[in-house]
Amino acid sequence: MAAVLPNQASTTTMSGLARALVQAGRLSAQQADTLNKQAIADKVAFIDVLLASGNIDSLSLATFCSETFGYPMLDFSAFNSSFLPENIIDARLMQKQRVVALAKRGNKVSVAISDPTNTHTLDQIKFQTELTVEPVIVEHPVLLKLVEKLGQSTEESLTEMIGDDLDIDLSDEEMPATGPSEAATAEIDDAPVVKFLQKILLDAINMGASDLHFEPFEKFYRIRFRVDGILREVAQPPLAIKEKLASRIKVISKLDISEKRVPQDGRMKLVVSKNRAIDFRVSTLPTLFGEKIVMRILDPSQAQMGIDALGYDPDQKELLLKAIERPYGMVLVTGPTGSGKTVSLYTCLNILNKPGINISTAEDPAEINLPGVNQVNVNDRAGLTFAAALKAFLRQDPDIIMVGEIRDLETADIAIKAAQTGHMVFSTLHTNDAPSTLTRLMNMGVAPFNIASSVIMITAQRLARRLCTCKQPVAIPDEALLEAGFKEEDLDGTWMPYKAIGCERCSGSGYKGRVGIYQIMPISEEIERIILAHGTALEIEEQARQDGVKTLREAGLVKVKQGMTSLEEVLGCTNE
Repeated sequence: MAAVLPNQASTTTMSGLARALVQAGRLSAQQADTLNKQAIADKVAFIDVLLASGNIDSLSLATFCSETFGYPMLDFSAFNSSFLPENIIDARLMQKQRVVALAKRGNKVSVAISDPTNTHTLDQIKFQTELTVEPVIVEHPVLLKLVEKLGQSTEESLTEMIGDDLDIDLSDEEMPATGPSEAATAEIDDAPVVKFLQKILLDAINMGASDLHFEPFEKFYRIRFRVDGILREVAQPPLAIKEKLASRIKVISKLDISEKRVPQDGRMKLVVSKNRAIDFRVSTLPTLFGEKIVMRILDPSQAQMGIDALGYDPDQKELLLKAIERPYGMVLVTGPTGSGKTVSLYTCLNILNKPGINISTAEDPAEINLPGVNQVNVNDRAGLTFAAALKAFLRQDPDIIMVGEIRDLETADIAIKAAQTGHMVFSTLHTNDAPSTLTRLMNMGVAPFNIASSVIMITAQRLARRLCTCKQPVAIPDEALLEAGFKEEDLDGTWMPYKAIGCERCSGSGYKGRVGIYQIMPISEEIERIILAHGTALEIEEQARQDGVKTLREAGLVKVKQGMTSLEEVLGCTNE
């Protein structure tokens, strides 16, 4: 029995890992006692609190455990998880105790574990499997991600995956024009499949996902959620249900379940409560091994968030509000797909949506239902293009017009003429930053004098992942900060950058939610002169700098100083 050090009697009540760290001098008794009490109060494992505290990093802890307890350490980045044995450790035990069976040889099983002092779990595995357990040390965050990935295996029954009945309504009130046969109806009404789909949709909403991917492959079927811009695998249901699940989704989305050879698009609604219903935009795509289905979550509450929740700096917010409240002109929002352009536009429309204002939108398709706004879905096949919708709007006595995207010269010309004749026009383009948007319009064939007389503001934006509350300060050399774009005067020692750590709240990623990074460029008289002179994007960018316009990188670095996101995240989404 290890001797108790002076003034460290409290270590006898600590976890085995805490005692080992104290005895090795890696933690003081006071630190260990504080962390142990926090773990007990939060009802989490000591190792979670320890890593979140920043007293030791996960790699150093794994190395310490391996050397101290004499167990091998595995670098899982070089391990193929598809070769992991199945059904050796009970799924509930794996999830609760964060352990994974790595290999089985004879009467021995190698088990990945991050805290080797958790002998109770090792005994449970030995009792359950009747095998000799050989612990293998794996970094804790890596192990958490592996457990999450294996949490829903292909062998787990749908009933176990569903759990209790769900109090939500996902009904197929209208059947498609080509009604399903009796056999198909029996298939899509399969109760476990219906409940499983309800659970998946509810899980996606609770996790804050933006998209759901149902993907069939030759030997497995997986479901992934896009959370904070990153795809994350959440389940691998049995491969046998892929047809039933696809049919169920297609029926509720008013799609033709007998047509599996061509892509289809539809919508469905999930009633979460009496006061909340969420729409889904559904897209099917025939693949080699079945239909891949992607569902985009269209939550109307996003448009009600308010401009303060989007992440605009105070000066940017003032400029934007000043521009959208003008009686006429054009405001353009630019950025790649998934950068939050639609939410930004709807937030502006929601601010302007008053009984005395007539607002019309043309979208492909309308993603968020906004009461009080006349929304039109363009339909190219039927001849209802963006340009045709715009022409119709101008005969509908509009005050504000929103065009989902300017794709061609005809649409751009009509939108600009509307802005010149007393209407406020909002639209989007796919360009990298605000200055290049103006040259993009000129390249499309729009006359420079029309651009100069109509466009009043351009905003470019990106979405960066927001750091979770488990974030920790990190020391970054001044040289690296200067290279990233900070100025000498920024490095005054009054702030510290933060890094992602990872906890249960953020599923070990270190990030929770997203924050917008914006470049707000009002069109000044000097920029108008450059446009009229057929100036380049570089000339416009230089003038914008002189006007005090921040680049996307500079706007992102402000978020780093404020501790909202990490430097790595800003560098990744604002490549310059």
